[in-house]
Amino acid sequence: MKHTISVLVENKFGVLARIAGLFSARGYNISSLAVAETFEQDISHMTIVVDAQDEKILEQIKKQLNRLIDVIMVVDFTKKEHSERELILSKVNYSAKNKAKLKALLDKYQAKIIQCKDETAVIEFSGEQQEIKQLVHELEQFGVKELVKTGRIAIAS
Repeated sequence: MKHTISVLVENKFGVLARIAGLFSARGYNISSLAVAETFEQDISHMTIVVDAQDEKILEQIKKQLNRLIDVIMVVDFTKKEHSERELILSKVNYSAKNKAKLKALLDKYQAKIIQCKDETAVIEFSGEQQEIKQLVHELEQFGVKELVKTGRIAIAS
């Protein structure tokens, strides 16, 4: 089961390494990690997605996270009401003959073209993981040249 964990931490050197170390020491791979400063420069927000079948070990990790000096708060969103999003940027073929079809597809998903250059369009889209998968699948008909994706971010509802 995928668990989405939110962690507020002091924005200090080595905090990310110590937190990632807790997961790797237990043999859990972090499938998504997003970290950025909050509106306060000395505090960062981490959203960690980990696939963990053993709830007991995950509880242990959360307890150990809470014990770290630089950790301010830990919240497991897995069973709580929350909103989550990921962001993709994708380069696709863009020509006069596929322009209308691509724009119609982007309108369907509320995605947008942020740059056009040399018969290539850069697409931006943020949404839930399933929506992103569907859009990427549909973009394949245009020829996806490159795709980058952020980690998941989440906030309590």
